Amino acid sequence: MRALKKARKLIENKSGKPAADILSRLVLALESDAPFQLSDLYSLDYDDFNLAMEVMAEWRLDRYYTSKAVLLDLSLQLNLQQQAAASSNTRPS
Repeated sequence: MRALKKARKLIENKSGKPAADILSRLVLALESDAPFQLSDLYSLDYDDFNLAMEVMAEWRLDRYYTSKAVLLDLSLQLNLQQQAAASSNTRPS
């Protein structure tokens, strides 16, 4: 199971517990580029701390894939525009 899914389950199942609060704030900070106190991670138990590390690793990887998908979409749109322009230039007037 992916770390993001594990974190979601932990936050759902342990709502109101310190681990859920810390992981929730971590996710919000990652999404919004807001500050996050790394020292809060040290209050987590070993398994939850490792989960937080996995969340950060997956978040970074997913961000790369999102950027890649956006770049691919933009490249495809540009290619289609160029093809449409080329075909309209070759039509007889």
